[in-house]
Amino acid sequence: MTTTLVFGHGGQVASALRRMPGVVALGREQCDIGDLAAIDAAIHTNNPSAVINAAAYTAVDRAEEDKALATHINGAAPAAMARACARMDIPFVHISTDYVFDGSGERAWTPADQPNPQNAYGRSKLAGEDGVRAAGGRHAILRTSWVFSETGTNFVSTMLRLAATRDTLSVVADQIGGPTPAAAIAGACMDIATQLAADPAKSGTYHFSGAPDVSWHGFAQEIFARSGHAITVHPIPSCEYPTPAPRPLNSRLDCGATEAVFGLQRPDWRLALDDVVCALTG
Repeated sequence: MTTTLVFGHGGQVASALRRMPGVVALGREQCDIGDLAAIDAAIHTNNPSAVINAAAYTAVDRAEEDKALATHINGAAPAAMARACARMDIPFVHISTDYVFDGSGERAWTPADQPNPQNAYGRSKLAGEDGVRAAGGRHAILRTSWVFSETGTNFVSTMLRLAATRDTLSVVADQIGGPTPAAAIAGACMDIATQLAADPAKSGTYHFSGAPDVSWHGFAQEIFARSGHAITVHPIPSCEYPTPAPRPLNSRLDCGATEAVFGLQRPDWRLALDDVVCALTG
């Protein structure tokens, strides 16, 4: 059986990937991705048929004060992975983010649009993208948004936790994007890796997010409707919920190229939400 090596273990997408056959997932104990030499050694030792990077520094607000570490984990580490994969001529799939864009306008961002990150996390992820491209191997950079699952801390788990003690909540309504099930991202990464192995010309930057686009406020309402919580959700603008790292207002992603090249359609997040809510509420 061919092996797909995954960097990451406990995160949302890595957890979904670990449930798939033929996957070897490396957590921090198996490989500290802060050590670039360890990354190179891990890839060569495992001799995989493909590598997926599902590891990242994801503490968006903390990155404002921890720029060096965020840039090393999100920038230097994936670049090292991509270089090792290029030398071995195997596919490398790297997960990136809508935060590489500035969030202006209302049009969905295409892979060809010029990145302009507005926070340290976004800049660190863009550095990773640049490093992956520079490695010159067969690769796919997969930008996604608003990841949710039954694993770890995410918007769905946070809303359900708050619902246990509150009957009203205020949720930002002017940030729009596509909630994306982690399981769907994992499946897309595996499919893309397989197709890259057969056709390296498919290398490039792609978008993959859930449909339909919605505000955080609308997403929260749907979570409570499906979980049976009678919560009043008040819409507020982002300025009433300030954070250390500014968030993009427009996180819409144009996923047309991903469908055209790989045959992967945007997943309906509403279908996945039922399963996630059921898993989290028992």
